[in-house]
Amino acid sequence: MKALKILLIAVVALIVLLCAGGLLLSPKFTVSRTTTIEAAPDKVYALIADPRGWKQWSAWNRRDPAMAIEYSGAASGAGAVWAWKSKSQGDGRMSFTTAEAPRRLGYELFFPDFGTTSTGEFRLDPNGGGTQVTWTMDGDMGRNPIYRWMGLFMNKMVGPDFDAGLAHLKALAEKG
Repeated sequence: MKALKILLIAVVALIVLLCAGGLLLSPKFTVSRTTTIEAAPDKVYALIADPRGWKQWSAWNRRDPAMAIEYSGAASGAGAVWAWKSKSQGDGRMSFTTAEAPRRLGYELFFPDFGTTSTGEFRLDPNGGGTQVTWTMDGDMGRNPIYRWMGLFMNKMVGPDFDAGLAHLKALAEKG
């Protein structure tokens, strides 16, 4: 019985330590990836500014081709919105908030399962005959200490998806 009591105290102490430690962590995170695409900025911009085009290159759409997607608002650029429901990728909504064709596209990303909103952007900078594309997302994990621990690993969790998406975008933009 004494061993069980010690084990219970250790488990409670660990939970308290994780929660308290989580509250000390910053709720903010940033994920950023860059690639160079051998295509003009206007060609690359057209592929990212229309949410209907994302299923051609986004890692998330490729992992779940059965993802249910609804589009609303503008056809592309600022005001374009798409929302999805997916068993494997979760549910979410992305709204394009700013558009400076062919240099910049800003967005807001909402995940109802977590109650969190992130913001991000694509920056397209001419680079020789091509375009340097930087995809960035900034988020706030809020007051939940568990989500704050997740924030520490966001770069490792989301970064590979950004890398894959940019690789698919590069292949698509450089094609014929």
